[in-house]
Amino acid sequence: MSKNEKKEDLKFPLIDGTMPHQISSPNFKDSGIKIEPPFVNEHGVVIGDSFYDSSNSPLNQWSKETDPSVMAGDEWVHPTNDIGWNTDENIDLVEKQKAPQGAPFMHPTKDVSKGSD
Repeated sequence: MSKNEKKEDLKFPLIDGTMPHQISSPNFKDSGIKIEPPFVNEHGVVIGDSFYDSSNSPLNQWSKETDPSVMAGDEWVHPTNDIGWNTDENIDLVEKQKAPQGAPFMHPTKDVSKGSD
């Protein structure tokens, strides 16, 4: 992909705050964490589209002479569509950002905790 290609042309596999193609991916809906769209890095490689098939990618031109460090650095990591989000620790981080779904039990006119402390 060329650096001149428009952002609108990039495919983005997102449905209602989820990435269904990643079974263990956290649900970002209502977390306050904005899902970032894919981007083209300084090497002309699309990052974050989940297709992993940019023509300029070292992965598509790999040889014995390829130094893996050419794919090191922040420009190779997508902020929200990264396999690292699928770890238990990072899923917990997303879940803790969400507001509780239910309210604690409360009686409208009686203090149900009276005498329990």
